[in-house]
Amino acid sequence: HCLSVRAVCRREIDCDRGNGYSWKITLLRNYWKSKVKREWLSGKYSNIPSQNSLPEKSMYPMDVDTWGEILEAELER
Repeated sequence: HCLSVRAVCRREIDCDRGNGYSWKITLLRNYWKSKVKREWLSGKYSNIPSQNSLPEKSMYPMDVDTWGEILEAELER
């Protein structure tokens, strides 16, 4: 599971592992983030007319770099 999460959240996983978190804690810290980030990066939420149109689980606390990745992907679409 950690490797599949790392495919989407490489920077986050590497940072957590570098800070000494175990694989289990790293997975717990990044699992839902990876699911939401994967959906954003795939374009699932592109062309949403308003905030009210977003599904309930479309948001997750993410850092500036992660949102930067998502915005870059949107600009490339």
